[in-house]
Amino acid sequence: MIRLKHILISMFVLFVAFTNTVQAEEHNSTEPTQAHKDYHPKTLSELGVSFWETTGIKAIVDTNDGEMSADPAGESKEHELSPFESSFGRIIMILIVFVLFYLAIAKGFEPLLLIPIAFGGLLANIPLAHMAGPEGMLGVIYNMGIANEFFPLLIFMGVGAMTDFGPLLANPKTALLGGAAQFGIFGSLVGAVALGFHIQDASAISIIGGADGPTSIFIANRLAPDMLGAIAVAAYSYMALVPVIQPPIMRALTTKEERQIKMGVQRRVHRLEKLIFPIVVLMLSIMILPESTPLIGAFAFGNFAKESGVVDRLSDTMQNSLINTVTIFLGLGVGSKLAADKFLVLESLGIMIIGLLAFSAGTAMGVLMAKLMNKFSKEPINPLIGAAGVSAVPMSARVVSKVGSEEKPGNVLLMHAMGPNVAGVIGSAVAAGVLLSIFK
Repeated sequence: MIRLKHILISMFVLFVAFTNTVQAEEHNSTEPTQAHKDYHPKTLSELGVSFWETTGIKAIVDTNDGEMSADPAGESKEHELSPFESSFGRIIMILIVFVLFYLAIAKGFEPLLLIPIAFGGLLANIPLAHMAGPEGMLGVIYNMGIANEFFPLLIFMGVGAMTDFGPLLANPKTALLGGAAQFGIFGSLVGAVALGFHIQDASAISIIGGADGPTSIFIANRLAPDMLGAIAVAAYSYMALVPVIQPPIMRALTTKEERQIKMGVQRRVHRLEKLIFPIVVLMLSIMILPESTPLIGAFAFGNFAKESGVVDRLSDTMQNSLINTVTIFLGLGVGSKLAADKFLVLESLGIMIIGLLAFSAGTAMGVLMAKLMNKFSKEPINPLIGAAGVSAVPMSARVVSKVGSEEKPGNVLLMHAMGPNVAGVIGSAVAAGVLLSIFK
């Protein structure tokens, strides 16, 4: 009886499958067949010519082939490449990419950032492939998380999970150094307007002064989406070049005696203080500056999960797997804007110059504020830690520690520099919120 039941069920399944197959064939037979491109037999020489037409060499050599640019936004943002953009521009950008490879591999300048960005730039300059178009790999990545601000928020979440607010809570006055370093942002805003940029575009450009890549992408996407590529590349480039840019400024503004100042041991911070702090920061941003809460909220969540001590798996994922994965995508997406037609323009050059001046001004103001605080503080403050007020975490703090140990072996400033460094992260997010609130 059971066997008969199985046979009947099997026959029913076969009948349904057969019926569906017949219906599908009938449906397909009623649809017009897809038109195939007519193919005409070619001679060996014609095949050679056809192959030559599809090579990258031909696309670079032939400057009037009508090749179109590639943009994640689609055809509405694409244009026919100029002779310079399709030939020498590509060659120049590829050379720039190899310089970035050299800095990342040989010099060790933030390879986690530079290698994905540079490789994205290499892919973006491949002729004919349209890698940065809406259906290309880089375009898909760009639209997936940069154009909608998703990747910057995930990065902030991971940074929050990796951040220890202990040094800041142990010495709260170092938060002033993080605030002082934001002078670069507002100073560059005035400079960009003076150079002729629209106030909204200038606001997006100015955030580069904080050397905060995720925040730069976040605000540029809101205020100046057409400039997002150049702004993102500038911000991440200066983050990677912190070891090159900051030490000369630090040495120029301090004496040898000041650089040799040894700071005391920090007090032990209670675990409850670390647990409450991210909630307090988030609540203050909610009440005073809601525009900053997407960034601060992601940052506070990552840090709260870490300090809670009960979701180690989630915290570990945010600190490692998540942030590493997003860094790959973010770097490739930013690199897609290193195409010659987008980067080698006068506007991009202006953004790079303003960004450099803004970052330098932020570093200088942090050092000067630390010098001033040292004059009035009962406990000695090494002015070098003021350079860590920019939000390039933890690169700036490591640079401060390196310069300090070079001036006086055994003088460890890393934990002291982390205070203004994490304050700078919050400061840049607050500055972004202030700028966004202006245009509400």
